[in-house]
Amino acid sequence: MALNLHCNTRITLCLALAMLCVPLQCVALSHPTPLHPRARAYVAAKSAPSRASAYKITSSKVVASRAVASRSVVSRASRTASSRAAARTTHATIQIAPPARRRRFVSGIRTISGTRALLALRSRLRRGPVERFTASSFTDTLTLGDSSAGEDPLVRAAAVQALGNMNGTALAIDPSNGRILAMVNQKLALSSGAEPCSTIKLAVTLAALDEGLIKRDTPVNLGGHYTLTLTPALAHSINPYFETLGRMMGFERVKYYANQFGLGELAGYNIPGEQLGVYPDTELPAAQGGVGRMCSFGEGISMTPLQLGALVSAIANGGTLYYLQHPESPDEVASFQPKVKRTLDIAPLIPEMRDGMEGTVDYGTGRALRSNFREFPVLGKTGTCSNNGTRFGWFASYADTPTGRIVTVVFLEGGRPMFGPRAAEITGQLYRALWDSNYFDPRSPQLATSSHSVRSNP
Repeated sequence: MALNLHCNTRITLCLALAMLCVPLQCVALSHPTPLHPRARAYVAAKSAPSRASAYKITSSKVVASRAVASRSVVSRASRTASSRAAARTTHATIQIAPPARRRRFVSGIRTISGTRALLALRSRLRRGPVERFTASSFTDTLTLGDSSAGEDPLVRAAAVQALGNMNGTALAIDPSNGRILAMVNQKLALSSGAEPCSTIKLAVTLAALDEGLIKRDTPVNLGGHYTLTLTPALAHSINPYFETLGRMMGFERVKYYANQFGLGELAGYNIPGEQLGVYPDTELPAAQGGVGRMCSFGEGISMTPLQLGALVSAIANGGTLYYLQHPESPDEVASFQPKVKRTLDIAPLIPEMRDGMEGTVDYGTGRALRSNFREFPVLGKTGTCSNNGTRFGWFASYADTPTGRIVTVVFLEGGRPMFGPRAAEITGQLYRALWDSNYFDPRSPQLATSSHSVRSNP
């Protein structure tokens, strides 16, 4: 309320006397002189416990909340002149660090967040667009049309159980004679095949070993100072390693060995419905990766599950490439006779690649198998790739069972759930089902006859 001092002399005299009685310090506090921002920051820093202890608080949330409280106090102080002294005191208590230093601290947090976002963006750009799969991963007609009268009933039951409703095929082969013990989803197994993905690395490994380019412990330079040897390259399926081997050999040599190992020709002997895979006569164009890409992913190649099974059987038995045979009745089982396609001189090479195939299951790309089965050693190779909206998952293996060796091939076709480690997991389930049914027990009745035995390798 405004007072007209000129109209009331008595009031003016009373106020003058009151002013003389008020201590000078009280007058200064009630009418403070505005401080420069730097001086205010200095007072705030001095009134804080210590700068070193202030900077121990590194949480951005704490700093932000205190800054908000500080701004709130200062805002109220500007609106109420009578509370400026209290506001300055409160501000000095909350404002632990000088404003300039606090701004740099918050700026640093923003820089870190921005860097992380940039790294995430770069990672996404490196991965490229997310691939979309349109093929179905599941089926209700897994065994429709299969001819199983001449198969081993226990092996077939285990393979069907392991696959479940997954859209795939499972083969079990006796590598000592080429007999197919079970072939589930024969329509897919006998189809024209698919890209072999990383399972092609088995053929490339044998070719490079036979050419004398590598041994198990030979370091291969992959560029700069980075070198790698065969065992971890196989176990972890390192693509640049096999691309380098492919370029060292050249397309003609790679194709020669692939044909010797059975790619590009029928794997079976008089198996009705079997189709032929494709091994091209020309190298993949350089723009698509050339021979290196063919040796790491198998791009441009079409391989059937039977062809892969025949190759792994030759590795398991020491070099005999059998024609695979699929008996269709008990009589054909009783009169079964092995048929040799050719003998491969790979026996000295197999020990060089054994550790890599065993490492695939123990600690590499096929280690999911061990989540279901650990009773005896399993050696194998995974493969994962895709083509035109369909994803492929491969796993080929042979096992040192108590009664000899057995070869298995699992091939999956469909969407995102189909990949090599999943095929390895299914293989582990297959071995588990056989183990639980005492299939590998030498005393079990089904192993008493040659029709159900897995004979030891010569």
